Amino acid sequence: MASLKQELDPGYEIRYPRMPDEADPDPVAWKKAIAREVKHLSNRAILVAHSVGAAIVLDYLAESDLERRLAGVFLVATPFIGDGGWPSDDLRPTKELVAELPDGVPFYLYHGDHDDTVPFSHIGLFEKALPQATVRRLDGRNHQLNDNLSEIAHDIRRLE
Repeated sequence: MASLKQELDPGYEIRYPRMPDEADPDPVAWKKAIAREVKHLSNRAILVAHSVGAAIVLDYLAESDLERRLAGVFLVATPFIGDGGWPSDDLRPTKELVAELPDGVPFYLYHGDHDDTVPFSHIGLFEKALPQATVRRLDGRNHQLNDNLSEIAHDIRRLE
C-alpha cells in the first residue's frame, strides 16, 4: 500500500483494514470485516483488493446491496474460483457471481506474469467471465506486483 499511497495525490484517503487471521483467510469473517469497512466509505469510493482477499471482495459485492455507489473496484492477482481456477467450498464460482456484481461499477484486474501464487492463466478466465473489466497483464511482475502499484494509481486517477 505504500506504493499506492506514494503514487496517488495527498487528497486520497487510503484505508488499509487488517483482516482477521490473515494467515488463514475465513471468507465469512473477512466479509463481515469488509462490510464494517464499507459502511464507513463515502459515495464514489474505490476498493482495492489483493489475492484471495480480492476473491472474497468479489463474492461480497455480488451478495450485498451496497448503500453507496463505488467509483471502481481494483483487483490484484485475484484467483478465479471454479472451473479452470481454484476450487472453493466457501466462495461461489466466479462465473456464477459476476452476474450479481453491482451495475455500472468499473472493474480493473491486474496480474503479473511471474506470479508464483495465483497462476497467470487466471487472468484469461476473468477476461471471459467479466468481459467489461479492464485487464492489465504486467510483464515481469510477481504476486505482489513487485510492490509497484503505479498502474493501479494511474487507472484510479483516470476515474476523475
